[in-house]
Amino acid sequence: MKVRNKKRILMLLENLPFPQDLRVRREAYALTSAGYRVTVICPSEKGQPFRELVNGVQIYRYPAARAGKGFLSYIWEYAFAMAASFPLSLVAFFREGFDVIHAHNPPDTFLFIALFYKLFGKRFVYDHHDLAPEMYAARFRGRGKPIVYRALVLLEKLSCRFADHVIVTNESYKKVALGRGGVPEARLTIVRNGVDLRLAIIPVEPDPALRQMGKTIIGYVGVMGFQDGMDYLLRALNYLLRGLGRTDFCCIIVGFGDALENMKALAKQLGLGDYVRFTGPVFGEDLRRLLSAADICVDSAPANPYTDRSTMIKIMEYMSLGRPIVAFDLPEHRFTARGAAVYVTPNDERAFALALAQLMDDPSRRMALGACGRGRIKTQLAWEYSIPNLLSVYRKLLPAASLPEALAPDESPVLVPSPEEAAICADPMAVQPNKVLAQTEQPTARLA
Repeated sequence: MKVRNKKRILMLLENLPFPQDLRVRREAYALTSAGYRVTVICPSEKGQPFRELVNGVQIYRYPAARAGKGFLSYIWEYAFAMAASFPLSLVAFFREGFDVIHAHNPPDTFLFIALFYKLFGKRFVYDHHDLAPEMYAARFRGRGKPIVYRALVLLEKLSCRFADHVIVTNESYKKVALGRGGVPEARLTIVRNGVDLRLAIIPVEPDPALRQMGKTIIGYVGVMGFQDGMDYLLRALNYLLRGLGRTDFCCIIVGFGDALENMKALAKQLGLGDYVRFTGPVFGEDLRRLLSAADICVDSAPANPYTDRSTMIKIMEYMSLGRPIVAFDLPEHRFTARGAAVYVTPNDERAFALALAQLMDDPSRRMALGACGRGRIKTQLAWEYSIPNLLSVYRKLLPAASLPEALAPDESPVLVPSPEEAAICADPMAVQPNKVLAQTEQPTARLA
């Protein structure tokens, strides 16, 4: 199918390589499917080529800076990204060309690359993934430099000021953009993170080795920065073991990050070697098999101005697989999971452990919570429901670009929840769990 007036987008990415960054990958593929030409500049992972075409997306990669733990490494990481991204943007400018620069923060210093190209009439989309000032404060836990915090606030404000359109991930970030960023609502669109709809529909066989352990499996997945609260989880598990006397569990921790080695050391210090496994990064179907084997999934992000406003993708990954969740009671956790999670007093490790122990002994409630989560993904929170909002941004910025009629971007998929799923999300104990399980997750019913 031919598309007239095909328009070109350059995406700038620093946080993760492409296609490993799920949000950027989904946005790029959605835009490519809608007839846009997308180029991505990003860091590389070991073994990835400098230039590559992936599912229609042209990628230019630069060697990733070696991340450290201190303040200077924080500055070096972003300075290196800028120094590498700008010359590659010139390569993309002369080879593929582009009409819009779509900058995924952090860092907000991508603003300066965008300002350069605005001199040539290019449009600028600021995709606000993270509240960089609050993330910085959380990462250094109050030990950061005030001047850096103020500089990050300024860069965020300038990005909002000069962007032709601002994309945010949720209502909390929208309020920040409207208030601190001063963005007019007409230049602001919410494009929520989400998981692929098929993940909530297609069952997956759980990892057999984990299921054969004969213990309650607790699952965690995510990038482990110092702001992500992995230490809270480990201390909660320590209390579960020694304070509550539970030895019938094993926690599987999937992911990587600059806090990983410290967390391994903390687990060893707490004597959790027989109860915690760090798998490193796992992706795709292998990750789904691991999480599907979990009886309970967790997010131990503590309450602070960053996590209170941020939507955690891991929560939706758990929900898509029908896993019950234990998490600290944070505003965005409640908005996302609603009746799919047990919420405990923020930053209270003992309360977290008690909630785990109660769910360990209550398989019926676990199944009810999991069915609620899967129902919300199927009917409200899948990525497919965010695509129309993303495409609406580009219809405003590039009105001359024609979209294929077959895509029907304004027509979101509509799945009606079963009466049981709807009842559970209103009241997680409203429906007999065994009946719900038979309708929503038959392939894993034997795991209860």
